[in-house]
Amino acid sequence: MPAPAAIEPRLLRAFVAVAEELHFTRAAARLYVAQQALSRDVRRLERELGAELFVRTTRQVTLTADGERLLPHARRVLAAQDDLLAAFGQARPLLVDLNSAGLLTGRRVLHRARELAPDCELMARYESGLTGAAAEVLAGRLDVSFGRFAGLDPALRTGLEQQPVRYEPMAVVLPDDHPLAALPEVPLAALAGETVYAGAGNPRTREWTDLALHLFEGRGIRLASPLPLPVGDEEFERIMAKTRNVILAVVDFPAMPRSVLRPLVDPVPLSPVSLVWRKGLVHPGLTALRRAASDIARAEGWLRRPTDRWIPAADDHVMSVPAPAGCDLSPAPAAR
Repeated sequence: MPAPAAIEPRLLRAFVAVAEELHFTRAAARLYVAQQALSRDVRRLERELGAELFVRTTRQVTLTADGERLLPHARRVLAAQDDLLAAFGQARPLLVDLNSAGLLTGRRVLHRARELAPDCELMARYESGLTGAAAEVLAGRLDVSFGRFAGLDPALRTGLEQQPVRYEPMAVVLPDDHPLAALPEVPLAALAGETVYAGAGNPRTREWTDLALHLFEGRGIRLASPLPLPVGDEEFERIMAKTRNVILAVVDFPAMPRSVLRPLVDPVPLSPVSLVWRKGLVHPGLTALRRAASDIARAEGWLRRPTDRWIPAADDHVMSVPAPAGCDLSPAPAAR
């Protein structure tokens, strides 16, 4: 069969989604299309190319040799199309991970970016931690996330860019009858002998657990043992109520039933938050996010560090590195 004169990008996008998910139902959910429509597009692409791209059984989907050969070409074509559309203001939706629904920093940046770029679709996602999100960003299933960049594996960092956003003061969540709950602020030394939960066992939040280990070192604070990953606020609250462990958090952590949030002091430990995206990503929504982060950080003093503060040396270095070039980060013009 002669090669087709042209291939619709939609068909290639359907193919890439199935190739990466190796599951038609998940690929259809990722593209927000019906599974039947996705299957039709894949079959049409196979007819146009005269090649079978997948081996389908009742148990699994795998790529054929032709599918493996097509995949890098399809990714390059779609990346070029995204760049072209972004350059002319017709970009696809930008998928922005906010870690979890209750955290404030990423949500404020996203809301401001939507105001700066009202014609862009910036869609929120919730991956619970930067480690999990970074892998999705590199695979193209997410575009942007927030979190502690220095806590990522170096192999992940090589494919990513970051812009410092905030030094977020850390806090603890305590059962409301805990002896420390009566204090307006909790000195770090007061946690000696306590067992504190910091996402241990959650593979998506390794950067947060690593930050806790640095903070607890030499202070007599124990890291809570790994727990099964609780999915959703209700399950998290249930597990925490059952264990009654102190929870390491940040000052904007959402309220939990029968618990109190108390800032940590003496010194003030800081959680470094960066905006993180895939190297080479060009999108007007990313430009808006970067400018929103810069505007809010400047207005709120998010990148000012208190004198009595704690932060690991690796994070200090990362947060001091200038953000990569690539967009205009000057303040937005005043609304008329």
